Amino acid sequence: MSNYEIETTEWWVQRWNDLLNSYRFKKRLERARNYAREGNVLSIEFKDSQVLAKVQGTAPEPYQVSLFIDPFSVEDWNYVVQTMAQQAIYSAHLLAGEMPHNIEEVFTSNGLSLFPFTLSDIHSQCSCPDPKNPCKHIGAVYYQLGDRFSEDPFVLFQLRGRTKGQILDDLRRLRSTGTREEVSQEIIDIHPESLNPSATLSPTSSTVSPLNIEEFWQYNEPLDPTLVVITPPPDNSTVLDVLGAIPLAAVDSRAIQYFKEVYQIVSREAMMSALNRE
Repeated sequence: MSNYEIETTEWWVQRWNDLLNSYRFKKRLERARNYAREGNVLSIEFKDSQVLAKVQGTAPEPYQVSLFIDPFSVEDWNYVVQTMAQQAIYSAHLLAGEMPHNIEEVFTSNGLSLFPFTLSDIHSQCSCPDPKNPCKHIGAVYYQLGDRFSEDPFVLFQLRGRTKGQILDDLRRLRSTGTREEVSQEIIDIHPESLNPSATLSPTSSTVSPLNIEEFWQYNEPLDPTLVVITPPPDNSTVLDVLGAIPLAAVDSRAIQYFKEVYQIVSREAMMSALNRE
């Protein structure tokens, strides 16, 4: 069932639907919604930041639809990614494939808007004879895009000029560089004598703490919750799927199904426990 048929909990899809609902010619978009529901959008593909689609109308051949939103410049994206990398919460969610709820603040703080303000900000055209824009074929693609956003929120970024791979690579690079610099600075702050290459430390020096093997793997400080993102497996896989076939001569299929159900319950309970939910 499509997201325009049910109330969605994904805020970015809701933002897109709100944009469509703000269009004043309701009847035109109602026909477009029916086209989308009836499966008239035959295909949607992305070519860089452009959307190309085929929509079946009344003619024998499907109409060609294309649309795009003004992409951000390279300089704008550099500022955006640097802002993301400076706060662990954004990096953690994005690297986990999630869209942070307050991601728009990253763009607005750099004078940008992730979403178009109105439908007129979306540049679209259709090969049909209807002179009105959006026609019902373009409108049907608008609604289908909502489904794509639900499946992959990174499509929003792609429409603005950056792919998922590019953003994640930049985030990893900036986070890695920042982490090394922060650790290096911490070492200098704690042990300024390390700046002096001629300085030596004896085993009895007061700057060397005795090593306690029993406490080596213990960490008694609270973890920063913004660095932890708990998510279920994207494909509902269990430990059995990861380990592969059970190496036994003969295994009843009912037993395999039973084990799968058990592991799914255990996984769900573990998620609830980790999130402190009853």
